[in-house]
Amino acid sequence: MKCVILAGGKGSRLSEYTKSIPKPMVKIGGKPIIHHIIDYYRKYKFNEFIIAGGYKYSVIKKYFKNKKNSKYSVKVINTGINTLTGLRIKKLKKFLDNETFMMTYGDGLSNIKLDKLLVFHKKNKKIMTISAVHPPARFGELNFKRNLVTQFKEKPQLQKGWINGGFFVIEPDIFKILSNKNVMLEREPISQIVKRKQICAFRHKGFWYCMDNMRDKKVLESLYKLKKLNWLK
Repeated sequence: MKCVILAGGKGSRLSEYTKSIPKPMVKIGGKPIIHHIIDYYRKYKFNEFIIAGGYKYSVIKKYFKNKKNSKYSVKVINTGINTLTGLRIKKLKKFLDNETFMMTYGDGLSNIKLDKLLVFHKKNKKIMTISAVHPPARFGELNFKRNLVTQFKEKPQLQKGWINGGFFVIEPDIFKILSNKNVMLEREPISQIVKRKQICAFRHKGFWYCMDNMRDKKVLESLYKLKKLNWLK
């Protein structure tokens, strides 16, 4: 089964690095975050990757050209600098052989059980399965009674509310919904899929972290240095 990684955005909130390289090439522990993602999928025996590049896509292409490995394949496709996620996927149609495919973003790490995600998807028989995650808190969480603090947790994983964590499984019927309009997958297309009752959520309560800015990169680096490689467990 092929795995699509969306890696074409400009990553402007991480401009300290993205002036010269695309965000998925920003390193965590000496290795680009996109390579960490690929390594995680490979743990579950997924070995065919299609990277939807755009902004500075040639940097990603050159990196994987120099990392050729007979055990897995990486194909980097230039889907355009200003292309939004819906159209990026549409441009990959001819590479996906009208088959079910995995998809995620090029800046998020998790220890989601991909085998269970796929079984869940097949069981529910919908066009799309989306992974729902609890985002990490940005600040320390307080519990209190009257004025007395009863519990303090420093930046815990929130247990209320779910967000899109990436790590999708998608059927080729998605291409009947995606047009050639430059739209975000997460808006009009997914809204249509919701209306058709063709999307399920796989709830993941474990580790998930998205590298959106410099603070996030530092958090992931600290986890790496502490050998808390949660996304590889």
